[in-house]
Amino acid sequence: MDLGQFDLVIFDCDGVLVDSELLSCQCLSDELSESGISLTLAQALELFLGRSTSAITRHYRELGHAMLVDFPSRLKSRVLMAFEKALHPVSDVDMILSGLRAPFCVASSSDIDRVALSLDVTGLRAHFGDRIYTAQMVRHGKPAPDLFLYAAEQMGAKPARTLVIEDSASGVQAGKAAGMTVWGFVGGSHYRGRDGQAILSGAGADRVFARMLDFWKDA
Repeated sequence: MDLGQFDLVIFDCDGVLVDSELLSCQCLSDELSESGISLTLAQALELFLGRSTSAITRHYRELGHAMLVDFPSRLKSRVLMAFEKALHPVSDVDMILSGLRAPFCVASSSDIDRVALSLDVTGLRAHFGDRIYTAQMVRHGKPAPDLFLYAAEQMGAKPARTLVIEDSASGVQAGKAAGMTVWGFVGGSHYRGRDGQAILSGAGADRVFARMLDFWKDA
């Protein structure tokens, strides 16, 4: 199907293409616990959904915690192992990608290895090829607009004619700051028992939907 008003669709990865947020936030909680820092799963979702590992490290250092130098690599290893065992694609996202006629890509706060593994494990990699952009490629991660602007530039699209699909408040804020249209997706398991509609609408989403099957509804 065609989205005539857009020249590009940018998908976030975690929580949009793959149902990974509960897995990754549990890994974060477990890894921080080993460093003597208490963080519940609910707190992880509230504080760090859509944020990069460097943003997490910076957060705790600013609070005075002596973060281990190898914290990012330890967290990455834990997450990758969890993904290999239990990661699944978001329901019906394969069908949406298969039917999409506008150019599309991925722009994620996760590093390139994690995004590649996520797409490989869930069978989605063939849809994207090398059209994968991550926070490692820009100076400032979400909620700054840098990553989305970089992805649009690489894809040859103007921000005003770009649609972003995001599941986090920081991602929505980044897309809006980039001058793009943003649809919030709240169909991931991390939104069970949470008011995703209020969270993402409050962040500025132009539309919020809860099932990939509703992607085209009112589009």
